[in-house]
Amino acid sequence: MSEKILQIQKDYLQKTWARPIKELEEAIPARCEGSAFRFQAFGEPCEVHRDEIILGGELLRGAEGILIAIYASLVTTEPVQLQPLKAFRQFPGGMGYQPAFAMNAERILIPHVESIQKRKEELIARFSGNLNMDVKRYDFSFTLYPLPKIPLYYLFNLPNEEFPATVTCLFSPNADLFLPVEGVADTAEYTAKKIIQLITELKS
Repeated sequence: MSEKILQIQKDYLQKTWARPIKELEEAIPARCEGSAFRFQAFGEPCEVHRDEIILGGELLRGAEGILIAIYASLVTTEPVQLQPLKAFRQFPGGMGYQPAFAMNAERILIPHVESIQKRKEELIARFSGNLNMDVKRYDFSFTLYPLPKIPLYYLFNLPNEEFPATVTCLFSPNADLFLPVEGVADTAEYTAKKIIQLITELKS
């Protein structure tokens, strides 16, 4: 991790810990135990300390740590709205990030759709998510929570003789209250990578 990136993370952590503890416990939401806020992030136990972030027992040293620090420093106490679902391009400024979002958050999952279907229960459990039971025109659907107030609503179609597999990732309409738009995109990208990592591990 470069000193510049490390300093960015520390700056956001400083802003995080400048907020009242009770406010942060409600906003993240998290519990403050000892020297850290503790919550679930990207399918792993997360500890946000004053000068470092530990995810799944490992010290974060890259952009993922910055994203979690930004979330902790900016997230509001507003409740998450789950409807109406919003496509990423519908967020203010989202259209400029749309090509990268489609590639890194959706298309990267297309070769793995059949494996994702087989492992959906494990994925839902890891990300404190749920099956979406009222979905039509799709083969299966679930919601994952990579960050407590950033639910990702996935729609999947399996490949068949006529059409390839498809993946669509939608958001709560107020996701940009809790992260900047580029952070919303990064959350979906890191979640896609984590999904691929987990289904690969579950296969072995």
